[in-house]
Amino acid sequence: MHYLAEGLRLPTNWLDYTILAIYFAVVLGIGLAARRSVKTSLDFFLSGRSLPAWITGLAFVAANLGATEILGMAANGAQYGMYTVHWYWIGAIPAMVFLGLVMMPFYYGSKVRSVPEFLLHRFGPSSHLLSSVIFAVSSVLIAGVNLYAMAIVLEALLGWQQWVAIVIAGFFVLAYITIGGLSSAIYNEVLQFFVILAALIPLTVVGLKRVGGWDGLTDSLTGSHGGDFLSAWQGTGIGEANPLGANWLTIVLGLGFVMSFGYWTTNFAEVQRALSAKNGSAAKRTPLIAAFPKILIPMVVVVPGLIALVMEPALGKAESGLQYNDAIPVLMRDLLPNGVLGIAVTGLLAAFMAGMAANVSSFNTVFTNDIWAAYLKKGREDSYYLLTGRVVTAVGVLIGMGTAFIAASFSNIMNYLQTLFSFFNVPLFVVFIIGMFWKRTSPAAGFWGLLSGTAAAMINYFWFYQQGIIDIPSDQGANFVSSIVAFLVGAVVMVVVTLFTRPKPAAALAGLVYGTKSPGMEELPAEGDDAWYRKPALLGWGAIILAAVCYVPFSF
Repeated sequence: MHYLAEGLRLPTNWLDYTILAIYFAVVLGIGLAARRSVKTSLDFFLSGRSLPAWITGLAFVAANLGATEILGMAANGAQYGMYTVHWYWIGAIPAMVFLGLVMMPFYYGSKVRSVPEFLLHRFGPSSHLLSSVIFAVSSVLIAGVNLYAMAIVLEALLGWQQWVAIVIAGFFVLAYITIGGLSSAIYNEVLQFFVILAALIPLTVVGLKRVGGWDGLTDSLTGSHGGDFLSAWQGTGIGEANPLGANWLTIVLGLGFVMSFGYWTTNFAEVQRALSAKNGSAAKRTPLIAAFPKILIPMVVVVPGLIALVMEPALGKAESGLQYNDAIPVLMRDLLPNGVLGIAVTGLLAAFMAGMAANVSSFNTVFTNDIWAAYLKKGREDSYYLLTGRVVTAVGVLIGMGTAFIAASFSNIMNYLQTLFSFFNVPLFVVFIIGMFWKRTSPAAGFWGLLSGTAAAMINYFWFYQQGIIDIPSDQGANFVSSIVAFLVGAVVMVVVTLFTRPKPAAALAGLVYGTKSPGMEELPAEGDDAWYRKPALLGWGAIILAAVCYVPFSF
């Protein structure tokens, strides 16, 4: 993401800053209210597994709806047109449904506190420690992305210096997570979800009215960019050139399967929200409930990018000084009056903080439980680990402030995030999916599959792609290919190693492999959870059908 253009300074006044101040006060108030429920480390790290499905479901989608996605996907909408919807309808929904219907029963039923802890039970200490370190590193790197993106936006829009923005947002995230733990983060994410919508919906509605409605928008873009620009699949044949630099095969396999399933099923920043649910039924429904707003998010993220392209035809052209990343700020500057402008700025800030809080809260859980308590300081009393979690939260925020400047070396933050996912999440998915469905998979295979998949993705990206050994048109295309390579290499290594090493005894795999159950999974549904409209299968297949239907208007 390039620095935003200098001409994007917003005409904010006292009303806008008052709205911003009220939001910060509410955030801290939620943290203080949540503190009363934090008595044990389980309360701090997983909200005591007590939250209803609708709360965890909204927090699940809000944790992903960071401002890097809002700015980045609006930028992709302006640059790539309707190709951008692939990140939602094929690049998120199927994987979220798979997580809810297939994987959550194992995560929640085994009573693990984190995704790496599941690997400890399934494979053993070597895979557990490796995955814990990988996840801790990726969490603080992604937290830094949110801080850096927020800093450059607030510098351009409000005139705040970058370090001031980083310190202020970092302080508030640190305060409400340290005080109230995961409950504070989750309840704030629910608030942030509605604040984000309150910012984006007026922007979209007013923008559409300005460009003559949907018909005016499509007529303008068809005339300037051609009919394929508003189609999700036209021009994606193998060998055809398109702005995305990808074809239908790399979109379906690279994004729709490998990257998507790798992210949504193993990323603890998301899964942690489901693990905090009050029972197994609520845990399964968490990603399924989140899938429905996720399907509709393009209406208020991708569409504003298209509107900005019509209102500012020079967007993305070097001579204009405006980057595609400026799409949302351009609309905020040109369309919103004071007051509504304050809500929009608050929504962006809320989105940054939601993204950062999700990664910091998952980092403190993994580091405390899976590294510190498991290998460095075993057998201490619970109060010790509760205090450790609070200290580690502060450390994670400080490290995130440092890694914010690593993100500055990338010209596009969405490319940076997708690169991290191909390095860290895809190899984890390989290990999970094979270990969960093949009883024979050995502990050694888990470790070597994870290590080789991570190494293969890095080699493909840094050597084959960046050195020009293979010709891939774009960073996004390279990330799709890296993901496929990581999956294939990790899978092959796991199969080969399994054939030459000893598996775990069948009795040790109860509740960890598909087709087996543990006592923790054999719970009766809570009162009301057996209602027809709460059936996980109905919610899951309903989301997939709705996502498929959404493709119809943009497929021809």
